[in-house]
Amino acid sequence: MSLTLYLGIGLAGAFLLQGLFGFIQIKNFTINYRTMREHGRVLIGKNPKRLQAGSLLLLAIDLDGNISKARMMKGVTVFAHFKSLPALVGKNIGMVACDHQEMQYFDKLTQGCILNAYRNFVNFKTGQLAYDDLDTSVNIFAMPLFEKGKQAFRNLTQLIQHQVNKLRRNEL
Repeated sequence: MSLTLYLGIGLAGAFLLQGLFGFIQIKNFTINYRTMREHGRVLIGKNPKRLQAGSLLLLAIDLDGNISKARMMKGVTVFAHFKSLPALVGKNIGMVACDHQEMQYFDKLTQGCILNAYRNFVNFKTGQLAYDDLDTSVNIFAMPLFEKGKQAFRNLTQLIQHQVNKLRRNEL
C-alpha cells in the first residue's frame, strides 16, 4: 500500500475521532442545559470563533433577568467543558451588560457572551427573539467537521480510483 493511502486512512480516522469527541461535547452541553433548566429559564450567550477559542455561556434567570446560576464553556478544542461562573450569580443581566466597570472584570470572550446573552434577553422580552437565538439543537452531521470529512473521503476515493485506473492501463 502506498503512503498516500495510509495518509488518507489516518486523516479519515482523525476526522472520525474528532467527530466522536464533538458528540461527547454536545452531550456535555445537553446535560448542563438540563441542569440549568431546573433553576429557571436558560439564557444562552454565544461567542463562536473558528481559529481561536470560542465560548458559550448558560445563565439560569428569572423573568426579570436576575441570574441564579451561571456556567461557561471556553476553549479551542473538543475537550472544553462547562465551568461555574460565580461572579455573575445574584446579579441582573441588564445591569452587568450595561456597567462598563463590571464588564472589565471579565475577559473578551466572556464579555462577548454576556453581551450576546443580554441581546437575546432583550429580544425575548420585546418579542423579537429570532429562531437562531432560540434554537439550541445541533445537527451533528451538518457540522464543518463532517463536511470536511465527507470531502476528504471523496478525495480519497477519487485518488484510489485514479490509482486503480492507472494500474489497469499499465496492465493492458
